[in-house]
Amino acid sequence: MAVQRYKDSPGCEGMSVSDQEKLMHIALPVGGNILMGTDITSPMPPATFGTGISLSVDATSEDEAKRLFDSLSAGGTVTMALEKTFWNALFGMTTDKFGIQWMVNYDYK
Repeated sequence: MAVQRYKDSPGCEGMSVSDQEKLMHIALPVGGNILMGTDITSPMPPATFGTGISLSVDATSEDEAKRLFDSLSAGGTVTMALEKTFWNALFGMTTDKFGIQWMVNYDYK
């Protein structure tokens, strides 16, 4: 199981102490899959029924990550643009046209 709190990442200095304690990343191996999650922090909208989770998908290449992100974003709202991150991944967040929140990730080798 992998756990990372917001306080352990760069750029959290402006966050409230309670938000800094929330989970930025948690990964739990389940069978042959990994269940991943993150907590909602301010100024994100409060969780309401149906939006309390985000689904995460790991791509096998940069091109696949871009294709998935573009497809899921079509008609929806991009929350965080797909871009290279400090944790050596291509990552983005979007809400699809049905209101489902998605995280798309590609880990660089």
